[in-house]
Amino acid sequence: MTTPPALLIAGHGTRDDAGAEAFRDFVRELGRRHPDLPVAGGFIELSPPPLGEAVAELVERGVRRFAAVPLMLVSAGHAKGDIPAALAREKERHPGISYTYGRPLGPHPALLSVLERRLDEVLGGADRAEVTVLLVGRGSTDPDANAEVFKAARLLWEGRGYAGVETAFVSLAAPDVPSGLERCAALGARRIVVLPYFLFTGILPDRVRQQTQDWAAAHPELDVRSADVIGPEPELLDLVMERYEEAVKGDLRMNCDSCVYRIALPGFEDKVGLPQQPHFHPDDDGHHHGHGHHHGGHSHSHAH
Repeated sequence: MTTPPALLIAGHGTRDDAGAEAFRDFVRELGRRHPDLPVAGGFIELSPPPLGEAVAELVERGVRRFAAVPLMLVSAGHAKGDIPAALAREKERHPGISYTYGRPLGPHPALLSVLERRLDEVLGGADRAEVTVLLVGRGSTDPDANAEVFKAARLLWEGRGYAGVETAFVSLAAPDVPSGLERCAALGARRIVVLPYFLFTGILPDRVRQQTQDWAAAHPELDVRSADVIGPEPELLDLVMERYEEAVKGDLRMNCDSCVYRIALPGFEDKVGLPQQPHFHPDDDGHHHGHGHHHGGHSHSHAH
């Protein structure tokens, strides 16, 4: 019997220790759930362990083949360029290894049900028809990635009875959180739940919560609440394994094309492995580098 390919989880990276530890915990839990499968995980940037270390760990355990799954909700520059580039580099470092590469996670129905649960937790039985949701994504310079957050918002709206689901971003794209909340209010919302479209806790989800609190304090006439991030739910653990199975079978294209409730990731296939310009995340470390994406006069104060 041939050994199944190992599972390599690729994370974004964060300067938030709790967020990085949540990722490492998640990788360990996947390993516990699948004792026959070598599992390792690493980050593209900002936090240890780096992806290369995770690959080296698998190679030391005798792994020659692995499937890499990006632990990311949308396919932006990291999933399209940075991870394939990192994997190509590892292939040169470890001759004889081979890998396949899986798709990002969202917007999968299983994740939509977790988001729905996060909303239920803060609504406490309130009538959904009176609730407007503001789904807040990370934000990217990639229009395709931003559009996927809008797609998730639409899918969350469909059939669940909310008054509406609006979309905003915490960095690099408009509308920002205060603008998104203003939009909800302009549409007549009286009760708003801000729902972070993030897997784990971190600096950016914390910022979403803080900006929501600041805006709510200035609008006491409205009921504004913050929901939690997705977190290491069973659905997320199962979904990573589903993406792993897809990558191992090599049927990514078929799934994308034939599945009505999954995203087709336009342009994804031909961008994998293309040379990418290195880039810096101005918003992940509290420094500003003049990207011109802070709309309006609100300030970002960081204590980290």
